[in-house]
Order: sequence, then structure tokens, then C-alpha cells
Amino acid sequence: MSTEKTFSADAPLVLEGRSLTMQFGGLVAVEDVDICVRRGEVLGIIGPNGAGKSTLLNLLTGIYQPTRGEVYLDGRSLAGLPAHKIAEAGIARTFQTSRLFGSLSVLDNVIIGMHTRTRCGVLMAMLLPGRAKAEMRRSADRACELLNSVSPDLYERRNQLASSLPQADRRRLEIARALATEPKVVLLDEPSSGMDDRDTDALIADIEKLQGANPDLSFIIIEHDMRLVAALPDRVMVLDYGRKIGDDLFEVVRQMPRVQEAYLGKKASHA
Repeated sequence: MSTEKTFSADAPLVLEGRSLTMQFGGLVAVEDVDICVRRGEVLGIIGPNGAGKSTLLNLLTGIYQPTRGEVYLDGRSLAGLPAHKIAEAGIARTFQTSRLFGSLSVLDNVIIGMHTRTRCGVLMAMLLPGRAKAEMRRSADRACELLNSVSPDLYERRNQLASSLPQADRRRLEIARALATEPKVVLLDEPSSGMDDRDTDALIADIEKLQGANPDLSFIIIEHDMRLVAALPDRVMVLDYGRKIGDDLFEVVRQMPRVQEAYLGKKASHA
């Protein structure tokens, strides 16, 4: 199932967060966290519930503005940019809970994800209908390519309503929609949530296939399933109570006493 990794530790930094801190009143959800991901790298983020993992993704994608610290994409500060501008810059994400448009087709859900890269609006559709139709055709063709690259089965179901998909295919559709924004970095928030072992194995294979087809694309993956964490990331970062307590290869961080106590349990090294 595994494919050969092509990521180089000397690859340039794509996304970087420096001293990121997020405070809600008296609660500090993320405290002084440094995070980076290189071109083509897969970074895993693990930690117990409430560790600040999703809050960190919200800081990287502009959903939250940090109380302190700054985010950089290709060396450019993203400070003050709203979420849609950060998506245009090249950061895409999925969420823990499905945010698909269930009453629309699988294909239309991916086309909607292209809104940051298309120019057709109401005015163009009224004044230049031929150009608007041509752009829609190109978008539909590209959406079909993305669906097929993520999952040929999903492509075959492209005209079905998104609400009719099983959980595993909904997760795949969300990844395809994220890819539709033409990102430099894709952030996946618990992509295997609700999946059984067989579906998780298939998801691992899907992401490995995407890596092979897009060697410069970087991923940040929040995950609780240790099988996926052991299989995919080039590096794993561990959060606990909003602070980073580990950042290394999975086999290294899983042996750290602080990680075992905070997340894997004191007997994790014998598991």
C-alpha cells in the first residue's frame, strides 16, 4: 500500500507559524507554538482532546486572528488577512464535521471549491454568457479530474447528491473540494473520523496517491488514529494543553515520556 516518499528535509519552508498564541478571555487555547511545514512534507499533529489542535488550524487559516504571533506562507506574512484571502493565497482545509452541500451533486460541491480561482460572476454571466459557459465547462472538467484523482469510485458517483454518500466518501469529497482551490498546503482535521479500519486503510492509500501525483503539495493532518499517523506523516508534532511538547519522527515522539503521559498513556511504549 505504501509508496516511496519523495519529500526532502532540505525543501524550502512553505507554511510557518511563529510563537502562535490564542487566548479566549482567561483561557489560553494555544500558547507560544512554533510550527512549520516544508514543500512536499506531511506533518501530523496529535494530542488529547482539548490540546488546541483545531484552534491551531483555525489560526493558520485565518478563522481566528492570533492574540500573539504570526503566520507566513512562502515567507509572506498573512497577518490580518481574512480566511477567504488566505484560501486564495494557497491554504485549504477540511473540518472535523462535514461541511458539504448535501442538496447539491458531488460534482457541484467540487466546482464550488473553485470559487477562489474563477472569474465568472453574475455580471459576466449576463454580459458575456458564452465566456461564462466556457468557464463553467472548464471548471466541470477540472472537477471531474480531481474526483478521479482522489477516488475513481467517487468520480463514478459525481452526479449523485452529496448527502447520499457514505461517511468515507464524504471525507474524500471534502479533500477533492479542498484541492479545487489549487492549494500549496492542505490541512486535514481528523480525516478518518467515523471510519472503520478498512476505510482508514483506503484513505491512507488515497493520500499516498495524491502525494505521488503532487510531490510539491504539503499536508498538515490532525489525527487520532495512530495507524494513519504512523503511516503518512514525515514528522509528527504533539500538543498538550495548548503547548508543543514534541516534534520529530513518529517513532521518536511516541517514546517521549511526556507524550506517553499526555496522550498515548504511560504504557504506550509497550503497545
